[in-house]
Amino acid sequence: MIATTFDALLRRDLDFQLYAMQGLGELVSRERYAEHDVETFASIIDTAYDVAGERFAPIAAELDAFEPTLRDGVVQTLPALAGALDAFVEAGFMAVGFDAKHGGMQLPHLMTVATQLIFSAANGPAAGYPFLTQGAANLLAVFASPEQQKTWLEPMIEGRYFGTMALTEPQAGSSLAEVATLAVPHADGTYRLTGNKMWISGSEHELSENIINLVLARLPGAPAGVKGISLFIVPKFALDPSGEATIRNDVTVVGLNHKLGQRGISNCALSLGDRGACIGYLVGQEHAGMRQMFHMMNEARIGIGAWATCTAYAAYRYALAYAKTRPQGRRTGAKDPTALPVPIVEHADVRRMLLAQKAIVEGGLAIVTYCARLVDDEHSHPDPAEREAAHRLLEVLTPIAKTWPSEHGCEANSLAIQVLGGYGYSPEYPVERLFRDQRLNPIHEGTTGIQGLDLLGRKVTLGGGIGFTLLLARMREEIARARADATLIKEADALAASVDRAEAVTAILVGAQRELGAERALANATIYLDALGTIVIAWMWLAQARVANERAANATDDAFYAGKRTTCRYFFRYELPKAAPMFDLLASLDDTTTALAIAEL
Repeated sequence: MIATTFDALLRRDLDFQLYAMQGLGELVSRERYAEHDVETFASIIDTAYDVAGERFAPIAAELDAFEPTLRDGVVQTLPALAGALDAFVEAGFMAVGFDAKHGGMQLPHLMTVATQLIFSAANGPAAGYPFLTQGAANLLAVFASPEQQKTWLEPMIEGRYFGTMALTEPQAGSSLAEVATLAVPHADGTYRLTGNKMWISGSEHELSENIINLVLARLPGAPAGVKGISLFIVPKFALDPSGEATIRNDVTVVGLNHKLGQRGISNCALSLGDRGACIGYLVGQEHAGMRQMFHMMNEARIGIGAWATCTAYAAYRYALAYAKTRPQGRRTGAKDPTALPVPIVEHADVRRMLLAQKAIVEGGLAIVTYCARLVDDEHSHPDPAEREAAHRLLEVLTPIAKTWPSEHGCEANSLAIQVLGGYGYSPEYPVERLFRDQRLNPIHEGTTGIQGLDLLGRKVTLGGGIGFTLLLARMREEIARARADATLIKEADALAASVDRAEAVTAILVGAQRELGAERALANATIYLDALGTIVIAWMWLAQARVANERAANATDDAFYAGKRTTCRYFFRYELPKAAPMFDLLASLDDTTTALAIAEL
């Protein structure tokens, strides 16, 4: 069984999150998933571990060392990558979450995320190609015309076409209002695009028959800002008069970006329309591009949280294995110089670092799977009120699910290096590569600062604050359940106090936006995001400990459940208290950063 050797994502922990925490098995009772059963889910996850362990994990270091190259306009990748992606496609993983009417397997989103977690833990950069494709395909499934879906979407689900999104430009990174790529209507109903795109992952390679770029551009005379942006399908091979994708489109890779990490996925600078012949196909209505793209980006943000979680999770598992087998030093207080060295896991500070990593990665796993379950509830719950509640909760939780695992994942990856000492920063062990890979995640799909502004400046007040109110209620419901367990009363009380504090400080900051203006009130939005995120992860840990206690009642001396309880205790004693001074700073409406003169820097 490959799971016994490939444990970069511990199978038992994944099953615990999917079944015990998120109720994956319950979803088969819903009409959308009635064709499936729990045995099907388990078999798919088994296969994912097999393919990830056999085809993805073994090439991760090589893929990092030999990044894609550009020769005569063609991007070439490591030959073994094609074999890994072929195995992914042949096993059906591209089709996991898509509707049966498009050729998909119509599985719960929880299953899509579960497979993404497994492949991300094995080799995130390699998995990036199909995951970008799934995101682009999901957008087309919602907004493309039936003809476009037949032409472009179905080959993506089959794995013959890959996809990506092309948002940013040299002058327009996070500020997409500055997008300048132009799309001019053509007599045949298509468009001709001209412009430049930058930092576009997976937009050129030789791994698939075609590449579907989803491109943001403006029509002539379009309104300024984001209200004037439209979305276009810009394929590598466009349609000829017979409807076959045979025309090499006027999309040129002018350079590859060389990155700190995630080197295995091509990252391109694109020039569109050098010959005046870049063909694009409008998706949906004109000027609706940002709304359409954010459908993909919001899903992608949860995906980045999952990627970040497993990048840290893999490093934690390597560090734990190393600490159990690396003899170094003697126990504190040992007097006998001839005593044999002990494995470093015996040292309290090493256990502290490992426990900190465990708290981050298993907390991150809990929040991304919780959000995946909310996606399923939003689309398939039989009660309309529950569908709406899931939607509102996702609005508030998505910035947290993206950012907390990304930012704290960097901390966890750094601790993994520290556990290995000098070996940690050498390529002999994978933790230095995983650290480099991780550092990109706080930037992808909207930087941490942007997520903070989105959360505090928009999401907590959206719809009259209904999503934030629901979040507080869900956390208080868990507190009430945990208080019925005598072993968790202290943690429940601590979380209750933190939730009350979050509610009070949020009210202060929302009021300040009206009274003092956005710049002052949102100056520390990133700190707000971290503080609220820490409380959310504490909520996830309290729930895990409660469920672990319930399961342990029917288990004999089970270290897995004991580990959940201990890590919960660690989080509440070491991590949750850090939120209090952050909320104190936020409540003070400190103006240090806004009052700072640039000359003082």
